[in-house]
Amino acid sequence: MLTEAPVDLLQSYQNGLTSYDEVLDLNGKVKPYWKALFSQLERLGMDELKIRNQEIISKLRENGVTYNVYGTPDGLNRPWQLDPIPFLIEQKEWNGIAKGLQQRAILMDLILKDLYGPRNLVKDGIIPAELVFDNTGFFRPCIDIKVPGNNQLTMYAADMSRGPDGQMWIVDNRTQAPSGSGYTLENRVVMSKLLPELAEGMYVSKLSPFFNSLQNTVLKLSDKRKDAPNIVYLTPGPNNEAYFEHAYLASYLGYTLAQGDDLLVRNGCVWLKSIDGLQKVDVIIRRIDDDWCDPLELREDSRLGVPGLLQAIRLGNVQVLNPPGTSVLENHAFHAFMGNISNYFLGEKLIMPSVATWWCGHVKELNYVLEHMDELIIKKANRKTKFRSIYGRLLTFAEKDELKKMIIQRPHEFIAQQEVSLSTTPSLINGNIEPRYAALRAFMVADESGYHVMQGGLTRSSPVKDRFVISNQYGGLSKDTWIVSDKTEDIQEKIVLTSPISVNKHVSLPSRSAENLFWIGRYCERTMAVIKFMNITINVLNLDRNFGGSAKQEHIKILLQSLTHLSSTYPGFLEEEDLMSDPYTEIIDLISNTSRPGTIAANIGAFLNAVAAVRNQWDQEIWRIVDLIDNGYHEIRNASSMHNNNIQKTLDGLFNNMFTFLGVIAESMPRDNSFLLLETGKLIERILSRISVIQSNFGVKNTPGVENELIEATLINHHLLVNYRQIYKSHLSVEAMLDMVLLEKTLPYSLVYMLDELKNNISKLPVTTRSERLNEAQKFVLKAATLVKLADVSDLSKCNVGLERRELFNLLSEVSKLISSVSVNLTNMYFSHTFMHHSFYDPMDYDTDEI
Repeated sequence: MLTEAPVDLLQSYQNGLTSYDEVLDLNGKVKPYWKALFSQLERLGMDELKIRNQEIISKLRENGVTYNVYGTPDGLNRPWQLDPIPFLIEQKEWNGIAKGLQQRAILMDLILKDLYGPRNLVKDGIIPAELVFDNTGFFRPCIDIKVPGNNQLTMYAADMSRGPDGQMWIVDNRTQAPSGSGYTLENRVVMSKLLPELAEGMYVSKLSPFFNSLQNTVLKLSDKRKDAPNIVYLTPGPNNEAYFEHAYLASYLGYTLAQGDDLLVRNGCVWLKSIDGLQKVDVIIRRIDDDWCDPLELREDSRLGVPGLLQAIRLGNVQVLNPPGTSVLENHAFHAFMGNISNYFLGEKLIMPSVATWWCGHVKELNYVLEHMDELIIKKANRKTKFRSIYGRLLTFAEKDELKKMIIQRPHEFIAQQEVSLSTTPSLINGNIEPRYAALRAFMVADESGYHVMQGGLTRSSPVKDRFVISNQYGGLSKDTWIVSDKTEDIQEKIVLTSPISVNKHVSLPSRSAENLFWIGRYCERTMAVIKFMNITINVLNLDRNFGGSAKQEHIKILLQSLTHLSSTYPGFLEEEDLMSDPYTEIIDLISNTSRPGTIAANIGAFLNAVAAVRNQWDQEIWRIVDLIDNGYHEIRNASSMHNNNIQKTLDGLFNNMFTFLGVIAESMPRDNSFLLLETGKLIERILSRISVIQSNFGVKNTPGVENELIEATLINHHLLVNYRQIYKSHLSVEAMLDMVLLEKTLPYSLVYMLDELKNNISKLPVTTRSERLNEAQKFVLKAATLVKLADVSDLSKCNVGLERRELFNLLSEVSKLISSVSVNLTNMYFSHTFMHHSFYDPMDYDTDEI
């Protein structure tokens, strides 16, 4: 039962209204469900609402929900913004809206089939020819591109806003790769966890039936002969603004996330490059704009698409949703002709009108636009022309005159839309509930019965008072959209795959993803190795604050030089005597310099890039840890302004979080190829880093006092000091230490243990050739393990001519060389056909589907 809201909060909001608001009906009365919502807000209290809002912000950041904005300092990590106050529409009203949306989707589908078919709309004078042949979204190579079934426009999204008449108007169409449904789902998940009490007394429609319909549609388009079709979710890559959504939906729907370079066309079919070899692709859900899909037939400079994709579609060997060419429908000028098109195709009036639009290519409409510019918003008809909307009333006389000349020169390129007062909705702005303009993006998918409309959508509101700025590119806020009623709905059952469980067990791992996972393991371990040894060195330095003066200690010099070898930040402490007198300057640079390869900051930056590139691999627990690592990354970049104690505290936090990252993966990640490759990368880096430390510290014999200090530092670095003391008490011996760190099979950081683990991991990876029992990588590891196991520790600890421990140095050099060869060989076997690592490239000038 709906409850009355106390006067204070609701009345205060009403007193601030200056235009039509979603809270009110046409008679100025508060709608029942909004009254119920305000009642819950009142019960919650503004202070608690602010606290919950901060929790929402934290939760979105923990979950890694971002919307990338190009050209800004935080562009690739800008957190998604969610208003805690939802957008409400009553179920009865939504049913009428859904009918209007379904009619619009049917019309869009008919237009698409006509423009790439008989073009009767042009022949019969319903639309001007310019809407086709001067349309940047019309591609002649796509004329014979078809998907099976009644509908070519499988997925469609429409942006709506409520007009002064109280009816929803369509203000924009998204047809080629609609964005936002994943963010809609995430908004619902977060709101249901952090503000569940707001829905008390009302039933909110579920979103899952929409995604079930999408899965069913995709399955029906796949190869009927296959029990387990290979479905790929095609993304431009981590630099794309909506990459979070791409990875999120791919994981949610159970599809393989891939980039263009992960696919190739061979013998008329599309194949996924995976570590198991080439796998035929049945269906592609694309999030790449039309002109970037196929560099052979469309935009030749595209590095995002798949060469030959259009021909594979023509042959019927792959289905693509939506098929390339659908961007023709995103031309703004179609709004001016939708009424005539509806009458032409359906013999019906539009159930849901478009905002009043004039195409300037007709003389009458051109004159009207020139005479009434103060009342209009001027846009380019083609979306891809990079032309920001111009509000006529905001122009000076000179600016208006210049715009008129521009329009008169090329009138067919421009449209004008009526500037109307759209409805506002309650939003939490700076701790207060205030009215803001809002628009709703609704999502549809074609199924057997027509178009299924999501029971909800992505609402966006303007953060600026009295301005219709809703795009997330320009700071718009998102809202959870509730379709509300008094009774619960019949929930569509979750989709059930018809194929046997045994068939569905295999998951394709694209080579690019495999490579990123491998390097996640390496960068994580590399960062931890440098942090661990740096902390050991700093602790030793702190015990002797006079280092560099008369009390200079030789073991500190060796540790500093070992740090340079370990991080490969040459010349570092090897050649610069000035650095020895003031080592903290170099240490700070080794921590914070993001542009210097080998530093902690550079390693973490590479780690975070690789993690983001395969974000569909991680569940929320892992992503929360990644967020903590990211926080530490931002802190250490300012290490030069931090106190020494704070630096060590931050480094300890980073080390612990990365250790936790590996621990959660070890406890939760399936023992599949993804895990094996990450673990393999980790072991390779761990072996190389420990070898580097042992070589640097003990390649040359030092005085007993110095060697005792180096032995203790090395044992700490191997997490073995406690074990050593339990066995050898206080006696420090190079021979005993080497026996433990090299040959003790039960210790996870001993060399033989790590080599055996690496050998086992590699043996479980997919076999790429059947000509040999052991591949080259396995042979290299086996040889390295054998060399270590056959070594005599007493001989290794002895000195040759002079003070060199040549046998120890040569053995470790050979093992290091063999393990480096393992890395190269794995790259050749599994990653060699990933030509370009998009995750480390700057964004291209790519016209995306803004949210």
